[in-house]
Amino acid sequence: MPNWLLEFLSVLSFSKKTQWSIILAFVSFIGIHLLGDYMISNFELNGPMKGFQDVIARKIAKRYDKIAVVSFFSFLVVAYRSYKKDKKRFW
Repeated sequence: MPNWLLEFLSVLSFSKKTQWSIILAFVSFIGIHLLGDYMISNFELNGPMKGFQDVIARKIAKRYDKIAVVSFFSFLVVAYRSYKKDKKRFW
């Protein structure tokens, strides 16, 4: 096994904040997508705006996608920063 991989895995195994940040990145990404799908599935317009229902639902879905991606990358940035901090502390 290469030395850099052993170093990465050993720092990751001791760094709880990095582990939680990575876990929360994936959980928030999936959770926001599921929440967006649920909210859009119950979205319904009445009257003359009924023709715009699909257009508005797609726009809302894109917003949920953007929020999920921003949340994912922000947690990964937190994980990277805490990994760097713990790497200096352990090595």
